Amino acid sequence: MIRIIESEFLTSAVTSDQYPASLFAEFAFVGRSNVGKSSLLNTLLNRKSLAKVSGQPGKTRLVNFFKVRFKSEEEDGFFTLVDLPGYGFARVSKTERDKWKKMISEYFSMRLQLQAVFVLVDIRHKADPKDIDVIRMLSEIGKTCCVIATKSDKVAMSKHPERLRELRAGLGLQQEKIFAVSSLKKKGVTEVIKWLESIVI
Repeated sequence: MIRIIESEFLTSAVTSDQYPASLFAEFAFVGRSNVGKSSLLNTLLNRKSLAKVSGQPGKTRLVNFFKVRFKSEEEDGFFTLVDLPGYGFARVSKTERDKWKKMISEYFSMRLQLQAVFVLVDIRHKADPKDIDVIRMLSEIGKTCCVIATKSDKVAMSKHPERLRELRAGLGLQQEKIFAVSSLKKKGVTEVIKWLESIVI
């Protein structure tokens, strides 16, 4: 399995002309506000605060790029992780929500380096229409995705299979993978890295 050697923040962007030039495979994280995108990024990279985490939903309002160096038995290399703005936070104005939606849509359609997208959902809740829309959008433009059911430590492990089945059905997943993950307990992280590795190498 690949090992993350080092990681660094590259830049933040709003529009495609601000995206960093890159020759590396790119993986994006998207989901509702407060679903735990930044926490998962930090856990995957074994960093405490590379991606900014806040108790205030909707903190990520830009497209944030992180360069990652990895090693494996086969090769050493780089890839990029991208933290996308959260969506669906009710206290944000409609104008702001529309701006975020445009930002995400532009990134999905314009970023040629994008190899796959992690769609984060909360394992405790039923499938959300906004998550369904994102998964459908990715399918329509031919982008690979997998679903990460976050905060799995909040649900008894014996309930995980049932919750994942319900989410798979509710989200309309076909061949897409779905993993139960806890950033707090670092559970399920290995499976996520192995899936990412299957695309990088």
